[in-house]
Amino acid sequence: MSTIFGLIIQGKLPAKKVFENERILAIEDIHPIAPVHILIMPKKEIRDIHNLDVTDWPLMGEILEVAQKIAEEKGIENGYRLLTNCGKEAGQTIFHLHFHLIGGRVLGSMG
Repeated sequence: MSTIFGLIIQGKLPAKKVFENERILAIEDIHPIAPVHILIMPKKEIRDIHNLDVTDWPLMGEILEVAQKIAEEKGIENGYRLLTNCGKEAGQTIFHLHFHLIGGRVLGSMG
């Protein structure tokens, strides 16, 4: 695994883990933009959402379940954002698929 997330998944770099199982890791963002800012990623190295294979769909469903669980644990189930960037032009800086779970304050419009 060639990214900072790969190193975290391998245990070579520290991170504050929020959730982990055999397929998924969720960690606190080190530069949060809201009181709750969790990064949820597959342990499988996938570059971005556009590079998903049909065999990855069950994994994406599991990531959504994890996001729901964490939102409930953090008390933000009534208002949060779950997003991913796809490619450099969209602002992706770490090319390992990950989702930002953001909440804990009024987020406002994205428009």
